Amino acid sequence: MESNPRFEQLISEGLAASQQGRAEAALTSFNEAAALVPVSGIPHFLIGSEHAAAGNLEAAEAAFANAVLLAPAFALARYQLGLLQFSSGRAAVALITWQPLSQLPETDALPHFVRGFAELAQDRFGEALDHYRAGLQCAGANPAVCEDIRKLVNEVERLQAGTAVPAADGAAGHFLLTGYGKGLH
Repeated sequence: MESNPRFEQLISEGLAASQQGRAEAALTSFNEAAALVPVSGIPHFLIGSEHAAAGNLEAAEAAFANAVLLAPAFALARYQLGLLQFSSGRAAVALITWQPLSQLPETDALPHFVRGFAELAQDRFGEALDHYRAGLQCAGANPAVCEDIRKLVNEVERLQAGTAVPAADGAAGHFLLTGYGKGLH
């Protein structure tokens, strides 16, 4: 894709609006960018991030799916799509979405995290923790994704120890989705 200054400007404006908590302005910029360069998965990924941060998970999933459809190799978009699916109780669908991530090099955190979720879906907590910890050791991993995985590790450790925090005592938003509001995009 050739460089498109207007596209880049819209993405920058959308990111700035998002960081300022102006979700509607961010969505407007990202939607304009998507219309300007319809073959790019980036605006759809950012739209998905905005929707997820606002708690509109159905719209977030649709946007992440569009990002993956347009850019199948966009690993972070694929990971986030699968994360939404997994955290909404559709582990099998998430594992299918994540399957291409298993082909990433072992130096990438995402395949480790995906294997961790596969183990978690089978209630194999020790194995899940091993995979999560291996992913956290990978250089260059996305900080927001790693923050969520660290929270997940803590929860799995509590579960193993029999001291899991009841759902009513947890944070208002699902800890697997906290990265959307913390600059993941």
